[in-house]
Amino acid sequence: MIRITSYKSIVAAVLTVFLVTACSEDFLEKKPLGQLSSETFFTTQEHAVLGTNAVYNLLREWTVHVFAYIGTTDIISDDSDKGSTPNDANFLLEIDNFTFDPGNTAFSGIWSGYYRGVYRSNLAIQEIPNIEMDENLKARLIGENKFLRAYFYLNLVRWFGDIPLILEPLNPDEYEQARDPKEDVFAAIEQDLLDAIDALPESYPPADLGRATKGAAQGLLARMYLTTGNFTGVRDMTEAIINSGEYDLYPNYTQLFQPIGENSVESVFEVQAEAFEVGGGGTQYNEVQGVRGIPNLGWGFNRPSDDLVAAYETGDPRRDATIFYPGEVLPDGSDVISDNPNIVGERYNQKAWVPEHPGGNGNGPGNIRLIRYADVLLMAAEAHNELGNPQQALEYLNQVRTRARGTRTNVLPDITETNQTALRDIIWRERRVELAMEQQRWFDIVRQGRAAEVMQGVGKPFVEGKHEVLPIPQTEIDLSGGLLMQNPGYN
Repeated sequence: MIRITSYKSIVAAVLTVFLVTACSEDFLEKKPLGQLSSETFFTTQEHAVLGTNAVYNLLREWTVHVFAYIGTTDIISDDSDKGSTPNDANFLLEIDNFTFDPGNTAFSGIWSGYYRGVYRSNLAIQEIPNIEMDENLKARLIGENKFLRAYFYLNLVRWFGDIPLILEPLNPDEYEQARDPKEDVFAAIEQDLLDAIDALPESYPPADLGRATKGAAQGLLARMYLTTGNFTGVRDMTEAIINSGEYDLYPNYTQLFQPIGENSVESVFEVQAEAFEVGGGGTQYNEVQGVRGIPNLGWGFNRPSDDLVAAYETGDPRRDATIFYPGEVLPDGSDVISDNPNIVGERYNQKAWVPEHPGGNGNGPGNIRLIRYADVLLMAAEAHNELGNPQQALEYLNQVRTRARGTRTNVLPDITETNQTALRDIIWRERRVELAMEQQRWFDIVRQGRAAEVMQGVGKPFVEGKHEVLPIPQTEIDLSGGLLMQNPGYN
């Protein structure tokens, strides 16, 4: 059953009335939560803006981009291990070891969180057209909501395969929904993103920085096409971004993941977060991955794996920019990482580090980078290689390597390989080290058709034909009245 439940201005503008009347109930509640809000809330232009901001607000939530999200993207892959102390968060250890079943709380968490996002998007898409307001702004806000709905659905379908496809707020007698073929979900995502591309601007003034742009929609559509193997589509979308002139590689890879690198020229789309004195704008994404103990007082989850460490070429500066070890000085120079004797093989995800901030560690101010220009270039390189144009593929691939090498001259030489199979492997490896610990690896190895080979290669009991998708949460199956069927191998 489907549970119905910036710039920093986007973060600050949390819609209190909308959140209370439409979204504060648990997603399992059988109440027409959209009815009251649609009648009393979506009546003015301000409501349309705030209702859209309420969808963005979910991107910082626990069930969308924090614990379960990290578990089902990084920890499940060969890029990282559970981390923290051995007995902490056994549900993540089950994911790390592929001993999970449909009752694992991570799966019900992301299912409810992402469908909550779908619901809010659906409500805004349904109600905003009826508001008397500036027509250009109306079209843009609908485009933003379609982008966000597409984002929620793309992760859901990549995690679970066939899923219920809900494109409007449901009535109480419609809450029990069967699964739709993943092909239908991909088609809906494609249409949403094509609509968003038509409606969204190339950029925003400072007051609206952080909203979805045309480039963000093109980048997400390229990611979807990469998932489905449509390399012509990947090429077309990435070339549109490249030729727009709106983006470039940030010159310093290490600083890209620090506060100075937020919303940089490389940012195609990132979740906005801010540590206000009173809270409300931060996220726990940083805390759960932070250094466990002094000085960072994080939780220490998402430990970069031995296999990831070994994947970097000798001297690749990106390894030091991605991984923290005890004894290292924090990027702001404020302290040294102390050894924690309770953690085996201690190391941390440096890309999630944030400096000291108001409101406690749970109020993390670090933006979550979802689409970077380097990712766009590597998607373009992969597409051109698959389409028989290795020289263009090398051009984009070597741009990424040149930025990574920085001022060093004796590391990361330009790639000259033109054999399609060999170059494919090189591009895949480059994606891994460039985007390490950014929640991309699992989706990559699954869509590349080599998840079993990769995961079994690092000693995981991965079952081919089963573990490529996650189990449908048992709670959802129990509540569906028999309509939701389980994925193969999980019964």
